[in-house]
Amino acid sequence: MRNKSCLRLSAFALLAAACSLAAAPCLAGPPFETDDPEPTDPGRWEIYAFATGTRSADETEGEAGLDINYGLAPDVQLTAVLPLSYEREDRDRLGLGDVELAVKFRFLHQREGSPLPDVSFFPAVTIPTARKDMGTGRVQLFLPLWLQKDFGPWSLFAGGGLHLNSGVGNRNYWSGGIGISRGFGERFSLGVEIYHETPDEAGERSFTGVNFGLTYRLDSRWSLLLSGGPGIQHRADGGRYAIYAALKLDL
Repeated sequence: MRNKSCLRLSAFALLAAACSLAAAPCLAGPPFETDDPEPTDPGRWEIYAFATGTRSADETEGEAGLDINYGLAPDVQLTAVLPLSYEREDRDRLGLGDVELAVKFRFLHQREGSPLPDVSFFPAVTIPTARKDMGTGRVQLFLPLWLQKDFGPWSLFAGGGLHLNSGVGNRNYWSGGIGISRGFGERFSLGVEIYHETPDEAGERSFTGVNFGLTYRLDSRWSLLLSGGPGIQHRADGGRYAIYAALKLDL
C-alpha cells in the first residue's frame, strides 16, 4: 500500500476478452491501488509484508513494512499500516513513515441475480510519525467508498474518496480507480487497473497511472502479490512507473 495513493474517481473503461477456463473470482485490494470492499473474516488476520517504489523525473521514493488487517466482527475490519520510508532526491533519506489506522465497514452485499455490488466505507487516519522532511507532518483523513461485483471468475472493482490534507500549501484532494481481475483456479489471478488523483498541493498537477497485478497462493497460508505499471498523465511529476511486492500471511 502507498501513502499517496487515492483521489478523484474518474470515468475509465476497461475492456477484457472472455476466457472459458474454470476459475474462482479474485478480490481487489493489494496489490492494487484500488481497494476492495470485503473485510477480513471475523477472528482472522491478514498480514502483508510489503515494499513499494515510485520513480519520477528527479526523485525515487518508496516504503516497506507491515499492512495488518483483523476481522473484528462480521463486515468490520481493523487495519494498521506500519511503514519505513525511503527517499532519494538531493540525498538519501530513510526512517519511520507515517502510520495509518483504518476501519472498514461493509454495508451492502452482492447477491446472485442482483446487480448490486459489495460496498464498504473505509475511513483512514494518517498519523504523522515520520520525520518532518519525510512525512506529511499533519494528521490526515481519507474517506473512501469501495465497490466490487463478481461475475464468475471475473471481478470488477472501483471506488475512491476525499483526502482531508491540512497544512500550509496543501490542498484537499480526491483519488480513486477502476479495475478488473480474473481468477485462474484457486491459486492464481491477474488484473489491471487505472487510478487517478487530483493535486494535493498548490501548483501541482493531477496524475493518472496504470497497474498490472498478479496474486499467487503458495499454500493455505502464504501468498505472493506483485504489481507495477507506468504513469500515463503528468508522469514526470507523479511517477514514471511504480511497483509493489508483498508476501501475505493468512491466520
